[in-house]
Amino acid sequence: MFAVLAVVGLVLERLHPGERATFILTGLLFLGVLALLARPHLTADNDGVTVVNLTRTRRLAWAEILRVNLRYGDPWVFLDLADGTSLAAMGIQPGIDREQAINDARALRALAEEHGSGTGGEPKQQP
Repeated sequence: MFAVLAVVGLVLERLHPGERATFILTGLLFLGVLALLARPHLTADNDGVTVVNLTRTRRLAWAEILRVNLRYGDPWVFLDLADGTSLAAMGIQPGIDREQAINDARALRALAEEHGSGTGGEPKQQP
């Protein structure tokens, strides 16, 4: 999007410098938003989980994760933490691929139970 808007802004001969700059700035805005939306993911290893959401990254030890939740209607997985809070894990989203999200939530739940103090039942499938 940035490249297209920048080229259009530079190729159109009738544009004033301010209009050209507006095309380029709009392209940069699109680039920034798309980069933020592409960022969320979740990575698990032997020591714990790294949750990368839109603007924050958080590293959790397995013992900190009490429960992995993916309930019907949830936009993404939620992790119930030992400190009494809940953390959204936007890297697992049923809106993108429901079956894959359910499988990923089950795998994360199994890892949490194996490595830490995680508990919880099966993620509920959406109708």
